[in-house]
Amino acid sequence: MSKPDLPKPTAAELDVLRALWQLGPATAKQVHQTMQAERADLTYANVLRQLQIMHGKGLLLRDESERSHVYSTVQSQDATQTNLLQDLIHKVFAGSGKALVMAALRGHVSKQERDEIENLLHGDKE
Repeated sequence: MSKPDLPKPTAAELDVLRALWQLGPATAKQVHQTMQAERADLTYANVLRQLQIMHGKGLLLRDESERSHVYSTVQSQDATQTNLLQDLIHKVFAGSGKALVMAALRGHVSKQERDEIENLLHGDKE
């Protein structure tokens, strides 16, 4: 279910969301370990604080029944991406999905991705 009243996640919050989408419900320690693979300088304290802020904003749920709190996302990855994409289309492309697709096709997709898109448009099964 979509939650349109949720605040738009910041870039840092999207990093946390990506880790949680990959992990599923997880402790701050687990999120920190996952995120450290891409950012070695990221401290546990920073991740914990970000999780707490995101919980306060309503972007995350927190299960406090165990000693280590377990965090999970309020929205699925697909729902979040759809909401962000709708916002982008409205703000940047004057509401035109076609303009977004055309901009993306002008150099932002590989030949393999372009072939997959063509197959999708022609109704071919993979």
